[in-house]
Amino acid sequence: MKTGIRRRMGVEQRREQLISVALELFGHRSPDDVSIDEIAAAAGISRPLVYHYFPGKQSLYEAALSRAAQELSALFEEPREGPLGARLLRVMRRFFDYVEEHGTGFAALMRGGPAAGSGRTCAMIDGVRRAAYAQMLGHLGIPAPGPRLDLALRSWISLTETTALLWLDGRRIPRGELELQLVHAFAALAAVSAAYDDDMAAVLHRILEDEPVHGPFSDLVNRLGGVASQPQPQPQPS
Repeated sequence: MKTGIRRRMGVEQRREQLISVALELFGHRSPDDVSIDEIAAAAGISRPLVYHYFPGKQSLYEAALSRAAQELSALFEEPREGPLGARLLRVMRRFFDYVEEHGTGFAALMRGGPAAGSGRTCAMIDGVRRAAYAQMLGHLGIPAPGPRLDLALRSWISLTETTALLWLDGRRIPRGELELQLVHAFAALAAVSAAYDDDMAAVLHRILEDEPVHGPFSDLVNRLGGVASQPQPQPQPS
């Protein structure tokens, strides 16, 4: 049966199959702990045939991560129309669609890259972050960010990445709530920077100026107002 399947698969089909199998295995364990024999067995082919398509495990690993990186980078593309809060929420929904559907591949890219000991894999991870950073600058309409905006954007991208990885481990917070919370986190980071910098204050003002009453950023303002207005518990007399 396996021989028949092998004949029906073309070169690109077989390569794609091996890449998918590799992402699955690398997502669960460190790449150093996954053998070519395991990859071959999972793909239903022989060990020599794996080497026919890829010269070694590192080559297969990099091909798998390259595909995951390209798919992730494309998730941050969004038409630059309408309020920023709604745009970011759509991006977060697509991002978590990918994380939920391809959790193992996402974990392999973000956790497994450095373990493979290759500068190329680390460069792929950085490429995803740079793509997200460039898209955010485009949404803000700021080609040359100042140091505080640069810090806020990089911090938010790092937070988004870490949050997704932690969410995969148990999924203890409802996904929709987490997506909205990350949009709120961007506004919060921008607001903190605005308290220290006039340029960031102008950026924040422009963002909020276009925000509708029922938008994600307005929702954050209402939530914070509700928290601030709640009576604080009084200390009990000793």
